[in-house]
Amino acid sequence: MEFTELIQKRYSCKKYSGEKVKPEQLQVILEAGRLAPTAKNQQEQHVYVIESEEALAKIDEATPCRYGASTVLAVAYDTGNMFTYPGGKHQSGAEDAAIVATHLMLAAANEGVDSCWINFFDPDLLAKSLGLPENEEILMLLDLGYKAEGAGPLPNHAARKDLSETVSYL
Repeated sequence: MEFTELIQKRYSCKKYSGEKVKPEQLQVILEAGRLAPTAKNQQEQHVYVIESEEALAKIDEATPCRYGASTVLAVAYDTGNMFTYPGGKHQSGAEDAAIVATHLMLAAANEGVDSCWINFFDPDLLAKSLGLPENEEILMLLDLGYKAEGAGPLPNHAARKDLSETVSYL
């Protein structure tokens, strides 16, 4: 699929069939995340593939937003391996993890796998529940799966501000 068409058609799926993501598709998605750029190539991201019933139950305890997805990716970053930008006010961890997550999300759409970016959860509680290392912070969760019958974009999906409202030339 052409990139512009991909980003126009991709939406946040809120109802999954429960069918497991095909392993070969998951590998392509994970590889896209691995190839994402990071500040100074720190590669501080860590992606956790959550598919076991036990781990998915922990996701369900943390958020109501799994929507029946068969796979959830938790995108975390190593807080001890971040680049600090000039001025010392900003570090690269969250933004690098967001770039990785965006690559994962768009690769999923390209593979015909539906997704939903989730940030409605307490990252510290979820990290503790999943037994993640203390130096890692979860930025977001990405539901992955195949849409259920009748699922589709929300009614406001195509509503976008005019470019003149979101871009300024200086």
